[in-house]
Amino acid sequence: MKYRRLGNTGLKVSEISLGSWLTYGKSVEENLAEQTIHKAYELGINFFDSANVYERGEGERVMAQALKEYPRDSYVITTKAFWPMGDGPNDRGLSRKHVTEQVHASLKRMNLDYVDIFYCHRYDPETPVEETLRAIDDLIRQGKILYAGVSEWSAAQIEEAVRIADRRLLDRIVVNQPVYNMLNRYIEPEIIPTSQKHGIGQVVFSPLAQGVLTGKYKRGQVPTDSRASNESINMWITNMLNDDVLTKVEKLEGIAKELDITLPSLALAWILRQPNVASALIGASKPSQVEENVKAVEVVLSEDIINQIEEIL
Repeated sequence: MKYRRLGNTGLKVSEISLGSWLTYGKSVEENLAEQTIHKAYELGINFFDSANVYERGEGERVMAQALKEYPRDSYVITTKAFWPMGDGPNDRGLSRKHVTEQVHASLKRMNLDYVDIFYCHRYDPETPVEETLRAIDDLIRQGKILYAGVSEWSAAQIEEAVRIADRRLLDRIVVNQPVYNMLNRYIEPEIIPTSQKHGIGQVVFSPLAQGVLTGKYKRGQVPTDSRASNESINMWITNMLNDDVLTKVEKLEGIAKELDITLPSLALAWILRQPNVASALIGASKPSQVEENVKAVEVVLSEDIINQIEEIL
């Protein structure tokens, strides 16, 4: 495994990280989930991602339980808040009340004294950014959060948060968690330049486009054991299963074969070519998937290969 600094902080995280969205606490049996997390740790992954909303806390609980046998200072674990956790008017968003209560609830579920990173899971137009940043700053001063981050914020929203933090002498956000892969590159024009300017690193999710960039989906074919065959989660995938996308995937597979690597390794190495990316956040339902994905850290793509990929995309 290789490690990178998270933005301009001194925190070093593994280039491949493991998340629990759509997997742990839901579609993956708990014993298998623990085996997968243990395999990730054994392979050098030190960065584990969760959120309060992942199966109403079950994702957090399963992940933290699996990591419990390891020294707390040997791994980085995250959580988030924004999405509804109840039916009340204050059971969502980024108000001081909701953020504070959700951090405490997450720590209780995970049986931890602190989380390394707390993310604002989306931008909340109904709460002043200063209110949210002050609440997070208080939790950092209390030792319950070490670093602050955001997820899927625009470049303008990130700028706003940095400006307010600097003006009020509050802890800055140091990490953004957006979707980023060969088929979704929206962060390249504005978000990456803005983040680089302010020392904010990217931890990107869906690096394999929900499995589309594994090559297992062919035109007119959906494997019975794939995410796209699961009605509860296939809405994230089916929009990408069109002829244009699958033709690109076929061509990308050709490049991977020429390099004698798998398509997932190619897709992950392509992401890691970005110096502003600290880590690519994978989802895995079995240990073998983690073993395959971590091989990407050894792949270095030449300028010629990157140009060939660009032509395809």
